[in-house]
Order: sequence, then C-alpha cells, then structure tokens
Amino acid sequence: EHSTLVDMNIARRPHLLSLFPTIAVLLYGMVLTVNAAEQGMERTKTQTVTLGLVSEIHRAQIEGHFQDFVRYVAGKLFAAPDFEGKIMIAPSAFQLARLIEQKKVDFYMESPYPTYLINDMHGAAKLLLRRWKSGMAEYRSLIFTKNNGEVSRLEDLRGKVLAFEDPGSTSGHFLAKSFLLKKGFKFADKSRFDPYGSPTEVGYVFAFSQEKLVDMVLAKQAAAGAFSDDDYARLDEKKKSAITILAQTERVPRHFLSVRKDFAPPLVDRLEKILLSMHENEQGRRILKNTDDTTKFDLLPEGEAGARRRLAEIFRSAEKN
Repeated sequence: EHSTLVDMNIARRPHLLSLFPTIAVLLYGMVLTVNAAEQGMERTKTQTVTLGLVSEIHRAQIEGHFQDFVRYVAGKLFAAPDFEGKIMIAPSAFQLARLIEQKKVDFYMESPYPTYLINDMHGAAKLLLRRWKSGMAEYRSLIFTKNNGEVSRLEDLRGKVLAFEDPGSTSGHFLAKSFLLKKGFKFADKSRFDPYGSPTEVGYVFAFSQEKLVDMVLAKQAAAGAFSDDDYARLDEKKKSAITILAQTERVPRHFLSVRKDFAPPLVDRLEKILLSMHENEQGRRILKNTDDTTKFDLLPEGEAGARRRLAEIFRSAEKN
C-alpha cells in the first residue's frame, strides 16, 4: 500500500526522480565527512604514560623534579606528535598499588622494600630494570656502635637496644634485621612495654631519621644502630671516627623500576630500550643527572624472577619479627 502511494506521488511529481542521485551523493558525502572526523580524532588523541611515586610531603616539588624525566620517556615512547608524560604521587606504597591496579599509573620507581610490597604483596606490577640512584647500583646495611663502648661484637647485642632508622627502610631496618635473624638473634619491640621481655633478645626502637639514629648511638641511648653504607659515607669525619662497624649485610639493588602487569608488551619493550639507552646520549645523561643523580638503568643481574625471590626472602622473615 505504501509503495503504491509513493509511486502515485512520483507520477504526480516526476521532477523528484531527478533529485534522487543528488540526495544520495549528499548523504554519502556526509558519511565520509563523519568517518574522516572520527579518524582524525583518533589520530590526534593524546598518548599518555604515567610515572608513579610515593611521598607524603613536598608533592608539588617532587612532581616538578621528575617532569623532564617522564616527558623524555613519553616523547621516545610514542610515535604520535601529541604525547604527555604524567606523574602521580601517592602517600603510601599501598595507595600506589591501588593506582596501578586502576591503570592510572603505568610504571614506577622505588627502593627494594616498597617495591616488594607493591609487586609481591599486592601483585600490581613486575620488576623491569635496576636504577643506579645516586650513582649506586647496590647498597647494604651496616650495623655500628660507639667506639670503646660496651658492644664490641654482635653477640654483645643480646639484652641491649638496637636503633633502626625507619619501619619502612630497606637499609635502615629490614636488611639488618634479616641479617641478624639468620644468625639466630631474636627481637623485642622496645617502643612498647613488655614485662616478659627476655634478656637474650635484642630490643629495638626507631629513630625516624638518620641523624637522630647516629646521635642515639653516640649518646648511648642505643647500644648500636643500622644504616646504609651510603649514609655512612655522608657522615662527617668526626662522627665516622667515633663509631665502629660491627657487621655489614649482603648488597641489594639501590633502586628498581617496575611496570604494571597489564601494560601492553610492545610498550614495555620500548620503555625498556629507551631507559637502557638513556645514558648514551647527551640529553638523556643530563636528565638522569638531574633526577637524583641517576647514572643509568640496567638489566637485573639475577633476572626478574631471581630478584623477586631474593626480596621475598629478605622481607618476609624480617616482617614477622
């Protein structure tokens, strides 16, 4: 019925037939224009890579400090002319892990303990490279005491108090504690009262700064302390001459760079190549130097699986005690 009405209308107005090809061409042109616009939008869409960092303070200064670094990476990572390197700063390792899981962060840089928490405990990312932060590939923990004090060997620590730097410190806490645990020492937290504390245990407290840690040992508020060999190197000669090193732990990588587990493999490969070669050109070296005096990035000596196992071995035992 509808077809018959259309035929009758055309019969009455034959000039409509001549308009059909024109209308068809116009409609086709409109479709092409829309498709071209959509494709143009896709081509001009900003390509973004986001670096994650952990800090509770000075977030604006830290963001500015790493801006050249992440922009360099973004510029090399994407072939598109429109790219952006972003920085997201989380107040804790846990919150950074959440941002990684939400795909708001693509890669991050951290020291061994936060890296272990994010990668192993939360399963949010995986190790990619070692970062030579402050010119150091590796560092270790040193256990020290005051010269001519009541402690002259590790065994003398039993029944006394050892000062650690910070609960989340790799070199100022976990490395030293793990080292002593392997030697059979047991620990007691002296920040809270324990009427059943054993005189054979090593009590421990946290100084919350490297400077206070050293002062506590020199003032005999703690029988010994633990900090990194890098911390020791920065001491003035007077303080160096006032302390004795009782022991030193194994070395671990100074810093790591990790990527989120679901980051696109082609981008991971390109990111790795960019970072491994960054120190080989003048611009890259300058940016690395201005980013915490980084020397370079290199491959993990033990590989990703080996480094992950070693971190787990160190931190799991120390966390339980």
